[in-house]
Amino acid sequence: MNALAQIRAGRTTRRVLQLVIGLVGYGAAVMTLVRSGLGAAGWNVLTEGTAATLGVSFGWATNLISLLVLLAWIPLREPPGLGTLLNVAVVGFAADATAAVLPRPQGTPTEIAYLVLGLVALAFFDALYLGAQFGSGPRDGIMTGLVRLTRLPIAAVRTGVDVAVAGAGWLMGGTLGAGTVLVALCTGPLVGYFLPRVVVRLPAVDADGRHTR
Repeated sequence: MNALAQIRAGRTTRRVLQLVIGLVGYGAAVMTLVRSGLGAAGWNVLTEGTAATLGVSFGWATNLISLLVLLAWIPLREPPGLGTLLNVAVVGFAADATAAVLPRPQGTPTEIAYLVLGLVALAFFDALYLGAQFGSGPRDGIMTGLVRLTRLPIAAVRTGVDVAVAGAGWLMGGTLGAGTVLVALCTGPLVGYFLPRVVVRLPAVDADGRHTR
């Protein structure tokens, strides 16, 4: 569905609320992983490297990467939507806001707790906002576009993308750790588990958002 069709598809109030909660939670989960110090998700490693290279905050680096990644949507022909725009506007600022209030973990058990909580929350809130069916965010648009074109499982595509961007982020000075490997291996399967359970079911519609029955 195009952006207008996504809005016309129905259940708008429920979907917008789910979208906003998902994006805010996603930004908070991202920063929880970063604060664990044990290695963040692949995209977050790239964001850390970009922030260090440019001398900007993690949130601003997140937003900058989001805008650049949107260019990769052109060959994938991924349709943007309200979720795409709000992702760019919300996730980075939610991450910075979380950094301002989330205390740094004291000791290895707390670091592990941050890692596990951040991983599960990242996958859940990712699925939550995708399930609102307002379009993918810039990074998830790469995933969903490749899934559509290659017909490979979400888990396989997500893992491959995470490994690639983590390597690029590491070369720029981002932090790799055991948590990075764990997140790369587990996020795809967890998103695949949560997504069918939180997706908002819509009446059958065509590409323009008109109900077909």
